[in-house]
Amino acid sequence: MVIFLLILAIGLAILNVLQYRANRDRKASLTYIHKKLHHIIRHQTGEKLLLQTNDKEIKALLIEMNGLLEHNHKIIATYNKTESSMRKMLSNISHDLKTPLTVVLGYIEIILHDRNLSKEETEVLLNKVHDKTMEVLELMKKFFDLVKLESGDKDIPLTRVNISEICKKNILGFYDILSSKGFEVAIELPENDLYALGSEEELNRILNNLLSNTIQYGSEGKVLGLTLRSDENLVYVDVWDKGKGISELHKDRVFERMYTLEDSRNKLYQGSGLGLTITKRLIEKLGGEIFLTSKPYEKTIFTFTLQRITF
Repeated sequence: MVIFLLILAIGLAILNVLQYRANRDRKASLTYIHKKLHHIIRHQTGEKLLLQTNDKEIKALLIEMNGLLEHNHKIIATYNKTESSMRKMLSNISHDLKTPLTVVLGYIEIILHDRNLSKEETEVLLNKVHDKTMEVLELMKKFFDLVKLESGDKDIPLTRVNISEICKKNILGFYDILSSKGFEVAIELPENDLYALGSEEELNRILNNLLSNTIQYGSEGKVLGLTLRSDENLVYVDVWDKGKGISELHKDRVFERMYTLEDSRNKLYQGSGLGLTITKRLIEKLGGEIFLTSKPYEKTIFTFTLQRITF
């Protein structure tokens, strides 16, 4: 009996020691987690909670908290990128508004103060004022369109559309300008009409943006192509050229807000940097995607997809 009680006492003592150590280790782990979390939150670091422990509950807690920290880090990174992009966009918007408005002001001052202007000269200046004013209005329209798209305020009803006819109509709309610039036009359309889920109005705008962009930046190749193709599920529209192309450095950024190539601010390549961003957002609203592949002076292709409708 005495031996049994002795063994029991020793067992209880060992159990108390193990429980004490477990509580001590758990307390140390929780203290580490608290301090580390405080440091991560205070300094906005991308660190994780790294702790060796045999406590299953602590392990489970660490896994969930590290997942939350990673999610929070992604949100912060996205926010910082968006904020930086918005600052750049506002700066570029200000620049692009200031330039034509300064020109307009200069023309108006000439008209007001130069008493020797003839009627014909005044009319020429007024036409220039009109053109610059329309330039400002177009830029503002693009800006507010982008804001509406990104805020979700723009509702686009989707219907069955004849994408073959839309492609034909849009390429014909550029016939005069392509002829005047000496472009060779390569059109590949299937014999039978293709139908897709979309909006005719927005598809006209998408194709207008892509064709204008190709004429503007791919003019050196003197070739513009429009290809329509499909598989069982999707319709593919390719707008391509053989111009100077877009380098790997720029390919991932051409759809960003207000992003323009280095030479886009000169007279030959002026652009607001909003056209392709709006195009991408519109295609996404239609349930599609847009991709870019480019080999300078070989082929640069903007491809967008839509859901195919076969009935």
